[in-house]
Amino acid sequence: MKKSVLLGTIAAVGVMAGVASAGTLDDVKANGVLKCGVSTGLVGFAAPDANGNWEGFDVGICRAVAAAVLGDSDAVQFVPLSSKVRFTALSSGEIDMLARNTTWTFSRDVDLGFTFTGVNYYDGQGFMVRKDLGVASATELDGATICITTGTTTELNLADYFRVNGMSYEPVPIETNAEAQQQYLSGACDVFTTDASALAATRATFENPDEHMLLPEIVSKEPLGPLVREGDEPWGDIVRWTLNALITAEELGVTQANVAEMAKGTDNPEINRMLGSEGDLGGMLGLDSDWAVRVIAAGGNYGELFESNIGETSVIGLSRGLNALWTQGGLIYTPPFR
Repeated sequence: MKKSVLLGTIAAVGVMAGVASAGTLDDVKANGVLKCGVSTGLVGFAAPDANGNWEGFDVGICRAVAAAVLGDSDAVQFVPLSSKVRFTALSSGEIDMLARNTTWTFSRDVDLGFTFTGVNYYDGQGFMVRKDLGVASATELDGATICITTGTTTELNLADYFRVNGMSYEPVPIETNAEAQQQYLSGACDVFTTDASALAATRATFENPDEHMLLPEIVSKEPLGPLVREGDEPWGDIVRWTLNALITAEELGVTQANVAEMAKGTDNPEINRMLGSEGDLGGMLGLDSDWAVRVIAAGGNYGELFESNIGETSVIGLSRGLNALWTQGGLIYTPPFR
């Protein structure tokens, strides 16, 4: 009996491994489209415009991967997903990758069986309140009603913070950012808590944003980044090095405007390797030599994507902070293209 159970377990694992290693790259090429899971609507990160065209910082990652693999940054099917269903959609194969302001944690990496391919935004959980609430710190929120997205690290962080500070709160569970905005503005909750970047993005859409403020406390580490199914390393490598190409391009001064010219060859060996005029890094990924050229041409380098979607000159108005390049005091850093 024990032997048959063991063999059954091995067989089941074998089937799962077979599914995982089926080859997402081949599937994406065969379908001619990249299925990318994104937020249900978070301005600056992932949201459709008035014409239904998806745009935003996370959307730019999806488009860059499509450009690398399919040669067309528009060959993307954007699949809006709530926090509650995003992981099921990825594990089931409904989407090829997830680029949806998702925090890299131990359990998601190890227990849920996903592979995070890097960090595209270093964030932390914050609190937004109406200024007329009369509070200046999260330590003054004892007894508050708080809108909180279910199925997120935010729930756990909130419970930890209030427990450590000896405070109580009444949760108002919501599933989407649109629902959170509606509940918060209607007065159903005193506070909205989530990643500070998402709070800034949400406040920017308010009719009177100056009536609301983000409290100074950041109560968690939230490294956000794209992820894929575990067990398909070649596909994970493509998503990982697409993000790395965007970051390295900014560091080395390769932009959307000059990438075509630089692809002809420069005096910098790393630029040449990344853009394909030297070596065969693209071949190692199962792609052609111009893959990174298309990645950068799609929407610009990391800095260009950041500034145009969520930076200080955008409606979101976020400073680079921790998301500045390592050469400028930030945490944004990649392995070398070598």
